[in-house]
Amino acid sequence: MESSTELNISLKIMHQFEAVIGLEVHIQLLTESKAYSSDPTEYGGMPNTHISPVTLGHPGTLPFLNKKVVEFAVKLGLACGCEITRFNQFARKNYFYADLPKGYQITQDTTPICTGGTISIKTENGDRSINLTRIHLEEDAGKSIHDQLPDESLIDLNRAGVPLLEIVSEPEIKSSEEAYQYLTEVRKLVRYLEICDGNMEEGSLRCDANISVRPIGQIELGKKVEVKNMNSIRNVQRAIEYEIKRQIAAIEKGEIINVETRSFDAVKGNTFSMRSKEMANDYRYFPEPDMTPLLISDEYLLRVKNDMPPLPQQLFKKYTGDLGLNEYDAGVLTDSKELAMYFEEMIVLCKNYKAAANWIMGPVKSYLNENALHINQFPIKASRLAELQDLVETGVVSHTVASQQLFPELALKDSDPKTIAQELNLIQESDSGALDAYVQEALNKFPDKVAEYRSGKTGLLGLFMGEVMKISKGKADPKIASELVKKALEQE
Repeated sequence: MESSTELNISLKIMHQFEAVIGLEVHIQLLTESKAYSSDPTEYGGMPNTHISPVTLGHPGTLPFLNKKVVEFAVKLGLACGCEITRFNQFARKNYFYADLPKGYQITQDTTPICTGGTISIKTENGDRSINLTRIHLEEDAGKSIHDQLPDESLIDLNRAGVPLLEIVSEPEIKSSEEAYQYLTEVRKLVRYLEICDGNMEEGSLRCDANISVRPIGQIELGKKVEVKNMNSIRNVQRAIEYEIKRQIAAIEKGEIINVETRSFDAVKGNTFSMRSKEMANDYRYFPEPDMTPLLISDEYLLRVKNDMPPLPQQLFKKYTGDLGLNEYDAGVLTDSKELAMYFEEMIVLCKNYKAAANWIMGPVKSYLNENALHINQFPIKASRLAELQDLVETGVVSHTVASQQLFPELALKDSDPKTIAQELNLIQESDSGALDAYVQEALNKFPDKVAEYRSGKTGLLGLFMGEVMKISKGKADPKIASELVKKALEQE
C-alpha cells in the first residue's frame, strides 16, 4: 500500500504530464418503489424487509418497469441536452455477486435512454462543457456486511432493485478540480430536478473515477485505473490528486501502470489495489427476455419537457443578465433550488434585485447558519421579507433598524413588518422640526468639536451624525438628518 508521503514529485515533472479523467456517477432515484417491482425503496428498514419474490428472482416471477424511473431519466437527459432514445431495450448484465440474488442486473446496453449531452462547469479559465457518453437505467445490488460476525458475511437485500441512473462522461476532465466542479454541478442538477437527494455520504450519489496520465503532446491514452468507494466529492478530488501523482511517479521510475480497480483510503489519503481489470468477468450482456421494449413518444417527451423546473444554469444567466447581479451573487443564489425559489418569490414583489440578494446572502443566511436550519425551515416568508425591504426603500425605517430589530421580530411572528415597526415605535423620523431638535442637542453636547468642524475639520461630521442617531434611538432619517447637521454646522 503506497503512502502519500512517498509521492514527492517536483512541479517540473508534474507539468510534463496531463491527466485524462472520466467519471461514472450512479444516481439513486427518489422513487417510492424499486425499478422493476413494487417493493419499497425507503431507507433504513430492518434488513431484508423491503423484498419480494420479484426482488429475490424467484422462478416464475416477472419484472415490470417503474414509470417514474423513466420520467426521471428523461428529465435528466433533457436538462443535460441529451438525445432521448425512442426505442429502449433492457439487458441482462451477468456477473456473480452474493448480494444480487437473480445472478444478473437488469440494465441497458445497446440502447441507453440518453446519449450525448453535456455538463457545464466553471474553471479558472472560464466555463467549460464536459461531454457525456450516455445515461442509462439500471438497478442497484444489495449490501454485504462484513463486520458483524468474525467468520461470516451477512446480506441485506433491501437495496437490491433500487433504481439508478448512471451518467458516464467522456474522458475529458483534466484535473481533480474539474472533477470536483463536475460532481458539484451533477449534484446540484439532480437536486433541482428533485430526482435524487445527492447525498454521497448516504450512498445516494456514488462516483467511480477512471484515471490515466500521459506525457503532454502524446495522443495515445495511458493505461486506465478505476478508483471506487469514495463517499464525498472532496474525497473524489483527493483520490484523483493522489492517483495522478502515483501514476506519474511510477512512470518516472520506469514501472508499468497496472490496469486495475483501486479503492481510496480517506484516512491515509491514498489509493490501494483491489483487483486486476484483466481478471474481470465478461458481463455477457444479452436482451432481457422478460421485459418488452420501452417506446418513448413525442407526446410523452413534450409532457415531461413542459413539467421541467427552472435549472441552475438558466437561473444563473437570468440573474447575471436580466437582473444585473454579479456572478458571485448569482452563484450563491443558485447554489440550492430552495434558495433560488425563495429569491424568485421576493423579486416578484420588489424590483431592487441587488437589495433582495443582499438580504438573502446577509441576514437570511446568517440566521440559517446560526440556527442550523435549511431555507425550507426559515420562518420569514419571502413576501414578508419583500415588505421589509420596501419599508427601507421608501424610507419608513432605516436599514439598520430593519436588519437589527425588525428582522428578528419577523422571525418570531408572522406579521406585517410595518405594524411591528409601529408597535415598537421604530418608524423613521423624517419631520424636519423633530430632527432639528435632535441636531441642536447633538451640537450642544460637543461645542468644542463644533468649533473644530468650522475651522476645517469636516471629518467630524460622522461624530455629530452618530450622536443624532443615538438621541433619536435610530429613528432619524439619515439622509435628511445629514443635511440638517451640515446646515447647522455651517451657520456661525
